Amino acid sequence: MGNCEKKLLIVGFSVTGIGCARVLADKYSVFVTEFGEKKEQDNEVVEELLSKGVKIEFGGHSDEFVLGSDFAILSPSIPQNAPILAKLKEQNIPYFSDIEFLQKIDESSNVVMITGTNGKTTTTMLVSHILSKKFNAPTCGNIGVSPIAHVDSKPDYYVVEASSYQLNYTGEFAPKIGIFTNLTPDHISWHGGLEEYFQAKAKPFFNMDENSFAILNFDDKKVCEIADKTKAKVCYFAINGDNLPQKENNCYVAGGSIFWGEEKIIEVKDVPIVGNHNLQNVMCAILAAKCTGMDNETIASAIKTFRAPKHRCELIRTLSGTEYFNDSKATNPEASIVAIQSFEGKKVVLIAGGRDKNTSLDEFVEVVKKCISKVVLIGEATERFTNELYSNGFSNIVHAQSLEEAIDLASLDLPDVVLLSPACASFDMFKSYEERGEVFSRYVLSKKQLLS
Repeated sequence: MGNCEKKLLIVGFSVTGIGCARVLADKYSVFVTEFGEKKEQDNEVVEELLSKGVKIEFGGHSDEFVLGSDFAILSPSIPQNAPILAKLKEQNIPYFSDIEFLQKIDESSNVVMITGTNGKTTTTMLVSHILSKKFNAPTCGNIGVSPIAHVDSKPDYYVVEASSYQLNYTGEFAPKIGIFTNLTPDHISWHGGLEEYFQAKAKPFFNMDENSFAILNFDDKKVCEIADKTKAKVCYFAINGDNLPQKENNCYVAGGSIFWGEEKIIEVKDVPIVGNHNLQNVMCAILAAKCTGMDNETIASAIKTFRAPKHRCELIRTLSGTEYFNDSKATNPEASIVAIQSFEGKKVVLIAGGRDKNTSLDEFVEVVKKCISKVVLIGEATERFTNELYSNGFSNIVHAQSLEEAIDLASLDLPDVVLLSPACASFDMFKSYEERGEVFSRYVLSKKQLLS
């Protein structure tokens, strides 16, 4: 598939769209169409793409750009009810995400796909970190770089973090190795319901054949439903190995170590990232590596040298006996719950709040009552979180007007841990969860001593 006589339409001047246009400009006649207006910071990239022969339009989707396209790549954020999709259907122009397009232009590509609600980025980075000891296995997808950007280097494995948005716009995409970390409610309004959200993520597993591997969370009953509907070889991971019907080809924790079948891979104390959720991420990566034939010693050695990605239970520093963790990526209550449970038995002050996703706080409140000594709340969610906590018997709550003030208030208690794990989006006070995490990290690193 592919020559410069074919017209490729890229919908959305996004990281995905730009990355695809860069690589595909010499293979297709590329048109990039963006509904929004051009911003000043776009100028440099626009000039670069124009120099490669790419046509670009802003402020709408014109017939000149859309009509006659042989196919279209969609940026992940395009809403399902966007008029451009109706126009593409009307013109019988096939459209899909860049992840599916990868397999259309490189049928021999081996994709390790990581999806699920929480843990995707850590697992993606860890899988790439381990596989890279033996293979060319770059990270890509929702982690920031389109897999199309790596086509010319012909990786042994594309290690792809796949969001529900990206997978929603796939049809035939089938990874060589598919990992489903867990499922909790998220992006429900975009998909129309929890089942629709699940189906978007599960779709690639139903396309896999007998020569592929499905790595599933045995502790998540919904995720386990995939096992009955995929032709792939199924491998499970579980925190408690006693729950597994068999050990062979599965990964589990027992006696302070992580096992693959009957073979011990690594002791838990040697895993450099904290919490049961990260043990699950490590087990996903072990299974992926075993599916490629890697040996235990290389896998264990690679795990020991891994460092947590930024904004995901990232230890920033220890000051006067208090550890400061940046978990800004926890943008929903379920993500915060797993972070909080990582520090059970320690005195923890939680900094939470931001733009409320209005999902249930029932389980969040129960975990806070069990594991947290004080909660410092910021942002738009302050009132609802306060009401939910108070009405369920947790009253050690303070409010802060800024993240810096929240850090100071959290530090006053001289806790073992100050944990930023907001359980909310960042957009009320920050441009992104990354910016929120950077503000937290900079202020913590600037502190000379704890306030008294």
